[in-house]
Amino acid sequence: MSGTIATVLAADGINVAKNVGFGIIAFAMIFAALCVVATKNVVHAALWLVVVLGGVAAQYILAAAEFVAISQVLVYIGAVTVLFLFGIMLTRARIGTDIGLFNSGWALGIPVAALLLGVVGWAVLDYTGDDVIANQAPTPTVLLSDAYLGPYLVPFLALSFVLLAAAIGAIVIARKD
Repeated sequence: MSGTIATVLAADGINVAKNVGFGIIAFAMIFAALCVVATKNVVHAALWLVVVLGGVAAQYILAAAEFVAISQVLVYIGAVTVLFLFGIMLTRARIGTDIGLFNSGWALGIPVAALLLGVVGWAVLDYTGDDVIANQAPTPTVLLSDAYLGPYLVPFLALSFVLLAAAIGAIVIARKD
């Protein structure tokens, strides 16, 4: 019986494994996003943000957009999160738990967020309906990734190490502990 259901679902263009994977990754991203805004430790918030951005890259991989996923990891996880952490270190922010991160209007944000979720959900369901996304051939991003990450991979990595060394040098010069 279950083989028949799988055959019918596959014939309709519904990929159950992708949908389950999407749900698991989306749940992990939502949990991590809630942890980003709920934690009182700034460094922990930045690390939870890494989990959220990693989930975005995993969703891109699930959608067969590998180049965009690698770009997500390099640019957002590799650069922006490191920039956040360097900014925390340079501003002499307290690394431990901060008191008073919540303002008095936090309760207003909950119904506004619920309303926004409802409107976005309605718009997505109204726009897509019962449409099924067809499988597509490889996009031109494959050619772009081969062009940039082929012969220019070593200079790209060398430049990233030079920028990392410059950022660490700026931190050493700026902090006089």
